Amino acid sequence: QVRAVESGGGLVQSGDSLRLSCAVSGRTGSFYPMVWFRQAPGNEREFVAHITWSGQGTYYADSVKGRFTISRDNGKNTVHLQMNSLKPEDTAVYYCAAQAYGGSYYSEGSYDYWGQGTQVTVSS
Repeated sequence: QVRAVESGGGLVQSGDSLRLSCAVSGRTGSFYPMVWFRQAPGNEREFVAHITWSGQGTYYADSVKGRFTISRDNGKNTVHLQMNSLKPEDTAVYYCAAQAYGGSYYSEGSYDYWGQGTQVTVSS
């Protein structure tokens, strides 16, 4: 059983930074490609950033490119999302997930193990 637990969310002002973390536990948890999605009220869950199992490949949604950075520490089974220059439109619940069986990196259905989410609220 693989478990993902997010932390680091909170209430910040526009222009501030936050760093989200996702702790992955379970057998071979450090070998899964990982992703961050987010879901704002009334919206569908949307792709934010993906990182390969080695950490050498990263992919970002256009809306966060240049502001957000995804990284991982496989020794600690942890994935991070550094969010800079936050905007009110970044307000959402942020979820991390592990990809066990492959698929498109930007597709929600490609991920098998999801965390419960952490709330990020950016005030203007």
